[in-house]
Amino acid sequence: MRIKHSLIASCLAITALASGVVHAQTYPSKPVRFVVTYPAGGSSDAMARIIGVKLTEYWGQQVLVDSRPGAAGAVGMEYAAKQAPDGYTFLLGNFGPVTANPLMTRVKYNVAKDFVPVSQITRAANILVVPVTLPVKNVKELVGLAKKNPGVLTYATSGPGSMSHLAGEMFKRLANVDVVTVPYQGGVFSIAAVQGGHIMMMFSDAQPVMANLRAGKLRALAVTSAQRTPFTPELPTLAEEGVKGFSAANWWGILFPTGVQQSMIEKVSTDLGRALADAQVKERLGALGVEAVHSNPQQFGAFLAAENETWGKLIKEAGISGIQ
Repeated sequence: MRIKHSLIASCLAITALASGVVHAQTYPSKPVRFVVTYPAGGSSDAMARIIGVKLTEYWGQQVLVDSRPGAAGAVGMEYAAKQAPDGYTFLLGNFGPVTANPLMTRVKYNVAKDFVPVSQITRAANILVVPVTLPVKNVKELVGLAKKNPGVLTYATSGPGSMSHLAGEMFKRLANVDVVTVPYQGGVFSIAAVQGGHIMMMFSDAQPVMANLRAGKLRALAVTSAQRTPFTPELPTLAEEGVKGFSAANWWGILFPTGVQQSMIEKVSTDLGRALADAQVKERLGALGVEAVHSNPQQFGAFLAAENETWGKLIKEAGISGIQ
């Protein structure tokens, strides 16, 4: 009897394995939806379309970008979490709705339970900028000035929980300085405040400040990533400038609703790797100010866990709540 049961179990396992192989070979066999949590025309939408065109080329099936904006990305996250786990809907998630917002406010989705990681696709360092009138030429001089004038220097943010805000909070702790947060309703206004000398510093997205930097209207001191970026290789990292352990960068990645077959997850991750290695794709993403990055599902899952731990600790210590 035990032998009979073992044979049945073996047959079932072989059948399941064969079924997974068949699915991997035929998938996708119809159009795929690519859910984006921000409005059409923005950087997330542009990234999805760049990647979607290449996947359409590989698969011979249309990848349709489906914008579901609202509530700082929560609307799209909730929508994607409720879709059938058949491999025909995947999500472009990023730092805000995937990591930061669930740590700061109640959301109707649970990233760990509702989604499975597929691959990171891009990252983008912020740039620490100051007014050209501020008498500092590097991060060490900025830290020195802040320590001599505790509670006097200000830094602009594009809203509570934004990367510009959280990077500033990380800077305060790791550099051991007392600088004052000044929130604005969006990056345009905060950048203008720094450029006008009303605010002393900001951790800004790279793309919106590049023209001002080239025109000499702002001064760049460092990038927030762990390594220098290919877009501004002349700029040191904050860690290089003495703020040890500093690493803060926006990122974007692909997730499936939980329950999608592993063979499908692996196929999409592999094909994303091909797309992200394509020179034209890299160039088009670079024009958006983001760097192409690929990771397998396990690596992306470990990355998400590390991000959650790092920012969860900081948000709790700083007592930050609310969403961008």
